[in-house]
Amino acid sequence: MEGTAPQAVQSAITGLDLWVLGAYFLVVIGIGVWVSRGTKSGEDLFLAGRTLTWGIVGFSLFASNISSTTLIGLTGAAYTTGIATSAYEWMAGIPLILLAFVFAPLFFKSRVTTIPEWLERRFDRRARLYFSAVTILLTVIVDTAGGLYAGAVVVKTFFPEVPIWITCVGIGLFAGIYTASGGLKAVVYTDVLQAVVLIFGCAAMTYFLFSDLGFSWAQVREAIPSEDHLSLVQPRDDEVLPWTGLFFGVPLLGFWYWVTNQYIVQRVLGARDLREAQRGAILGGFLKIIPMFIMVLPGAMALAVIPDLENADMVFPTITTTILPAGLTGLVLAGLIAAIMSSVDSTLNSSSTLISHDFLDIGGKDPDEQRRIGTITTLILMVIAILWAPFIDDMGGLWDYLQQAFSILVPPIVAIFLLGALWKAGTGDAAVITLAAGHAISVGFFVASQFGVWPLHYTANVGLMTVISCVIFFVTSRAGRPRTDPELSEVTWSPDMAFEALSDDAPLWKNIRLWAVLLVLAMLGILIGFW
Repeated sequence: MEGTAPQAVQSAITGLDLWVLGAYFLVVIGIGVWVSRGTKSGEDLFLAGRTLTWGIVGFSLFASNISSTTLIGLTGAAYTTGIATSAYEWMAGIPLILLAFVFAPLFFKSRVTTIPEWLERRFDRRARLYFSAVTILLTVIVDTAGGLYAGAVVVKTFFPEVPIWITCVGIGLFAGIYTASGGLKAVVYTDVLQAVVLIFGCAAMTYFLFSDLGFSWAQVREAIPSEDHLSLVQPRDDEVLPWTGLFFGVPLLGFWYWVTNQYIVQRVLGARDLREAQRGAILGGFLKIIPMFIMVLPGAMALAVIPDLENADMVFPTITTTILPAGLTGLVLAGLIAAIMSSVDSTLNSSSTLISHDFLDIGGKDPDEQRRIGTITTLILMVIAILWAPFIDDMGGLWDYLQQAFSILVPPIVAIFLLGALWKAGTGDAAVITLAAGHAISVGFFVASQFGVWPLHYTANVGLMTVISCVIFFVTSRAGRPRTDPELSEVTWSPDMAFEALSDDAPLWKNIRLWAVLLVLAMLGILIGFW
C-alpha cells in the first residue's frame, strides 16, 4: 500500500453508475436491519447463534479476505512485477484444508468462541492474553484502519473532490453500525452479497478488457516485458517473491491468517456443525482461486491496453473507468466498496469478540448484557480505526514496513499451534517463551534485513523462524511438566478425532474428501500451468 494518494483518473462515473451504487447500499442496509432484529444474545452477536451453513461460511471467508488493497495490489503487482504475488490468493487452499480437517475439529470439540480461548485450554491464560492482545492491536491498527485508508485513497480516484478523512468516516460508520447491531450474522449475510458483487463485477471487467484484445492471449504475451512476468516461480534473489518464500513462507503466512486469525476463523466457529464448517472452508479455498483469473491476469492484460501507467495503484481504477460501459462501472465500484466494508466489518466484529471474551470475560453474563458489551466495544473500536486511518497518509514508507511485520508475528504462532495441537508434551511455559523469544528473534532478523546485514527475503525468513520457534518450543517443553491427558482430551489431536474429521457419508458429489482432493489438484494445476 502506498503512503500517498494516487492521482485521480478522468471521471467516467455516470448517473446510472450512481444509481447502481445507491441500490447496493440500500440492500446492505436492508440486510443489516433484518438481521439485527434477530440478534438477541452474545452468541448471536459473536457467532451468529452457531447457525451458519457451508455456503454462507465459504462466501464470507472469501469476502472478508478480499480488501481494497487486494484489488489494487493484485492488479498493480501483475502490471509492474508479474503474477508471482498471486500465490497469497490461490495457495490459501493449503491452510484451509488444514483448518477443515485438523483445527476445525479441535475448535468444535472444545466449543471455543475465540481462538485465544483454545490457547488457554491447551496451555494457560498467559498464552491466551498475549496472543489476543497482539491480534487486537494488529487487527484494529493494521487491518481495519488500513482497509479504511486504502479504500478512501481508491475512492478518491473516482471522486477526487472527496477528502480521504470523509470517506474513512463514512465507510467506518456505515460498516461499524450494522456490525454493532447485527453482529456476525449481519457481517456474513452482507459478505455473501459483497462476494457475489465483487466476483461478478471483476469478471465483467476481465471480459471487457480481454475483448478489447480480441480475446487473444498472444497480444498479452507480446506486451509483457519478459517471460518471468507470467511465472509464479521466481529466482532466489527476486525482490518480490523468491521461490524460497513461495514454498516455505507463503503457506506458513497463510496458516496464521486462515487458521489462527480470529476475524477469519470466527465465521467457521459460527457454523451449524463441524461438517458445515469443513465444507465452508473447502469452498473458501476454491473461491480463493478465482482472483487469479479476475484480478491478477487482468493486471497483466492491462499492459497491452494501457502500457504507459507510471503508478501501479492506478491500474484497477483506470481499467474500470476506461473499459467498462455505464452501469458496470458502478457495479465494479460497488464491488470495491464491498471489499472495503467486508474487511472492516469482519475485523471490527472479531476484535470486539476478543475484547469481550478474552479480557472482559462476558461468558457468564446474561444474553442482553453480552450483546450490550459487544455492541459498545464494536463502536469504540470503530471510532479508534476511523481516527487512526487518515494518519496513515503521513507514514510513507513506514506503512510498507508494517506489511512485512506480519513475517515477525507469524513463526512462533505457527509453532505453538501446530505442535500444541499435535504434541501433548508441550507446556504452557514453553508456549509463552516461544512467543516472546520467537518474536524477539524475528524482530532482530527484520531489523538486520533493513540494514542489508541479513540477506534472506522476509518470506523466506518465515520458514527459518518457524523452524527456530519449533526448536525453542520443543526444548523448553522437555524441561517442564505437561498437562495430563484428561485435561488435553478436547484440545489435542487424537485418532478418534481424525476418524470424525475424515468420515463423510454424504453422496460422492458432496463428499468433503473428494472436494479437498480436487482443491489440491486445482492448486497444482495453477502452479504447473504458470511455472
